[in-house]
Amino acid sequence: MATDPLLRQGPDSTDLVLRVGPAGPTWNVLASAGPALFTPLALGALTLIVALWMALAGARASTVFVVVGVIAGLEYLLGWLALSFARARDILRVEFAPAGVPASLRLVRASGPDDWLPVKALREVQLTLKVVEPYQGDYKPAVSTLAVELVLRGGREELTLPFVGDPQRLADALKALLGPAGVVVMLRTERSTRDRPQPNSGWTSGGSASAGSGGG
Repeated sequence: MATDPLLRQGPDSTDLVLRVGPAGPTWNVLASAGPALFTPLALGALTLIVALWMALAGARASTVFVVVGVIAGLEYLLGWLALSFARARDILRVEFAPAGVPASLRLVRASGPDDWLPVKALREVQLTLKVVEPYQGDYKPAVSTLAVELVLRGGREELTLPFVGDPQRLADALKALLGPAGVVVMLRTERSTRDRPQPNSGWTSGGSASAGSGGG
């Protein structure tokens, strides 16, 4: 029944794959290790201030290096923990079981799967294709993203992902899969034009003021 690349039919379930990657707390922590390296870089100015203050206070270079290393290590660990907690609720896929005519569903997050719910707990699936088109003379191509909103009995789950496929094909496949359970699938498209870069007004006004004062 799965006729769209985002819908993958297995022996036990049909999965709406929103993000590719393994799930589970261990995988979530490991996946956050690399991006957390940017935390010391983002806080580098604060670390540099501490290093300069210690140098001006007469601390030895070896002591400064040790303190800076400890600070960078703590920043990395804090960033790692913060990123792991932030990613834990990200939805990777929605599993519908059994594969043919689903009676249950569950959300699989980066931290692991939620509990199974009756498929009727999903009241509506809203798909919004957002297309940002280039302005006249813009060399950058149009960019498309797909906003997926799952309207559940106990709340809503929303996420946005890059999209290059056929949204109508995905909507039709979801209707075929979830229609027998009475789940409404809606699709809409929003188009906008990328903002044209504005000239540096501060530079322009500054140049005018300078020219005016020179003429006087």
